[in-house]
Amino acid sequence: MTRSVWLKADDEVGDWEDRKRRITAGLEAGVDWVLVDEDDVERVRELGEVNVAAFAGDDVHVLEAEDEGTEADATIVGKHGEGDGTVSLPSDFSGSADLSALRGDTNGEKGGYVRIRDEDYEAFAEAVAAESDYTIVIGEDWQIIPLENLIARIGEETTLVAGVQTAEEARTAYETLELGADAVLLDTDSPDEIRETVEVRDDMAREQLELTYAEVTDVEQTGSADRVCIDTSKMMDHDEGMLVGSMSRGLFFVHAETAESPYVASRPFRVNAGAVHAYVRTPGGETKYLSEVGSGTEVQVVDTAGNTREAIVGRAKIEKRPMFRIEAEVTAEDGETDRIETLLQNAETIKVNTRAGGRKAVTDLEAGDEILVYYEDTARHFGEAVEESIIEK
Repeated sequence: MTRSVWLKADDEVGDWEDRKRRITAGLEAGVDWVLVDEDDVERVRELGEVNVAAFAGDDVHVLEAEDEGTEADATIVGKHGEGDGTVSLPSDFSGSADLSALRGDTNGEKGGYVRIRDEDYEAFAEAVAAESDYTIVIGEDWQIIPLENLIARIGEETTLVAGVQTAEEARTAYETLELGADAVLLDTDSPDEIRETVEVRDDMAREQLELTYAEVTDVEQTGSADRVCIDTSKMMDHDEGMLVGSMSRGLFFVHAETAESPYVASRPFRVNAGAVHAYVRTPGGETKYLSEVGSGTEVQVVDTAGNTREAIVGRAKIEKRPMFRIEAEVTAEDGETDRIETLLQNAETIKVNTRAGGRKAVTDLEAGDEILVYYEDTARHFGEAVEESIIEK
């Protein structure tokens, strides 16, 4: 599931300067949506590129702007209406003005805004969800139970957006009932809280890999090959690197060049990844040949615990260098032993991770060492896992 962060920036936040500061912090942090009053749509467009949702005016009309840039990406009803309790909730929802507006002809996407005051408002939120692309629910004296009920009852017909005020509340909303809300509507002036909420969103989308150890069976010097260094646009930590290998089913963990050396300065943005034929793992469980990696490519950064994140490549540097062929054996789920291998440059700065001592230079690697790998007994076709038999030698 793709999660998103909405930032509340309507007139309840303050005057335009207050709202502008909040919106600017959101743009810098990378929020997905900004929710404003309809009069502010054009102002938000001038600040930067972001999806804009707008509360409809008191006449609940859909924005029909003549000038490009003044129309919202989604129109939200419910403010100053039944959704927020300004107008009493009817006993029979079929006569609701808010629902009538949602059911009417609209330009673009539409959504409903409901403050959950009691069970009747929970039921009203369900009715809104049946008519809306987006259903925003705000808890009064927030409790987890109303959100659990709505997650359980609302299907995929709407994007459920839960109101939160902190990054921790956002994490809870994303994790509730394991399924979680699709999005959160964040109401805070704190740039740190906005940034941390975006980080929570990103964490929820990342893979968690189960790494294992393979026993090195052979390390031999080979001739020179075209070797690829991947320089990313992000700094990597001491325990981070990438997964690379000659065989897609078995990828070796190679550390980023974060360690200091008497001979060369550390380059914590770099992974010396191997020869051009090898694979590197990318987000979404896919792979690319190292020869295909270049500026703008998205690759997966992995730490020794299997936590992942994404990084954009700034440069891929290909040079002829002497190489080692590293062969290892890993035990598959069925108990059978499988051989995997890769080529890595013959240099002290290229390090793998061993069970016995952590980082170890490939120049010191020897048969019997257990090194960290990612293994999946799955063939690949154009980088995607497929169910077929492929023999790699």
